[in-house]
Amino acid sequence: MSFDPEYHESTLTREEVDQMPGAVVVEFGASWCGICRAFTPQAQAAFEPYPDVQHIRIEDGPGKRLGRSFRVKLWPTFVFLRDGQVIRQAVRPQKRELDHALAALKE
Repeated sequence: MSFDPEYHESTLTREEVDQMPGAVVVEFGASWCGICRAFTPQAQAAFEPYPDVQHIRIEDGPGKRLGRSFRVKLWPTFVFLRDGQVIRQAVRPQKRELDHALAALKE
């Protein structure tokens, strides 16, 4: 799966995310967020070695239920799931933290 640099509006529910099979990373952010935009190249580099990890970039904001269900308060926030179970959550990570979380997700 190729890296999508854009955040997208989503109609996914928490129940749907919890039922996703395999390795999934849900990234919450906002297209206008300077921190999110600045981190995008690092995120892209981190995900390159993991084409089989499903990466979903979701536009977050006030009143967005999916983000609130994961207690997202700052962007970008990455939620790492394996077969619907949250393995780890990283808030405004450094690239090496993202690298370690992705490696752990594949173990």
